[in-house]
Amino acid sequence: MKLPDDMTEKMGDRLLDPATSELWRYLMALLLLLLLVDFGLGWYWSSEPEIHSVAMVSERPVVGETTTNALIQVAETLLDKPGGYLSNDLLPHRLWLDNMPNWEYGVLVQVRDMVRVMRRDMSRSQSQSQEDQDLMRAEPQLNFDNASWAMPATESEYRRGTKALRSYLSRLQANDGSATFYARADNLNYWIGDVQKRLGSLSLNLSQSVGRDQLDLNAPEDMQESSQVKTPWMDVDDVFYESRGACWALIHLLKAAEVDFADVLKKKNAQVSFSQVIRELEATQETIWSPMILNGSGFGVLANHSLVMANYISRANAALLDLRQLLTQG
Repeated sequence: MKLPDDMTEKMGDRLLDPATSELWRYLMALLLLLLLVDFGLGWYWSSEPEIHSVAMVSERPVVGETTTNALIQVAETLLDKPGGYLSNDLLPHRLWLDNMPNWEYGVLVQVRDMVRVMRRDMSRSQSQSQEDQDLMRAEPQLNFDNASWAMPATESEYRRGTKALRSYLSRLQANDGSATFYARADNLNYWIGDVQKRLGSLSLNLSQSVGRDQLDLNAPEDMQESSQVKTPWMDVDDVFYESRGACWALIHLLKAAEVDFADVLKKKNAQVSFSQVIRELEATQETIWSPMILNGSGFGVLANHSLVMANYISRANAALLDLRQLLTQG
């Protein structure tokens, strides 16, 4: 619909009015200030939590108490760190500061794996035994969509999951048989197997930052063709921080398992192998001095942070292989 000429002229006069121009300048200045504040908060919220000690909950901890408590602390760190849980955040900084959401996802995968193996194996004496009710509630809650911001929000579901874990921990500490944790070699081996597969996948994804030729393993031998597989340049830092978050969570869970499974590790002469895995993973948490994740070629001028991370993870994975062999021996 075409506006009358006099109305168009009046609207133009209002836009050119000095008072209106002043208002627009104030609005633009306010918008710029809000963006700067949001950027500053996003930068602060993107700082990674420090590695904390895996402390005993009580003077005489029961078996499984240390592992369960460490799992709760790791899960609650996702929700209570500076800025809270950011993966479902809708503020503008979510567009350009995505390192922390990827870090959170790496942690979350390890939390989910541990809850699953606790429900499936560690809390049960045998395959025909009853599942723990609190762990049955915790697993689906912590497997809720990691990016839901409302109805329900991800944070509320994860807090219900940690609440169920705390209920399990309280019954475990009561030592009245209402909750159990079986620190057997086979249970530890089941979880280590899951960890090994996760680390193998992370190492592969990291190594693809420089590109690699890969054969199609699903094709017949006489028809196999190689293809170039390379992580997109914009996704290199996403893979890096997901791996860094996964390693951060594993350090705490492994240290806790080292306490609860101490007798098993001693019996299998596996203490050194277990400690070596933790040492390799701790190296992945060294301070990053570069303002951005560099993606130089393998032997190029610039560093390639992804390959450095992949090296430590591969060494940890090799130590896990030795550890699993010791656990399966009589």
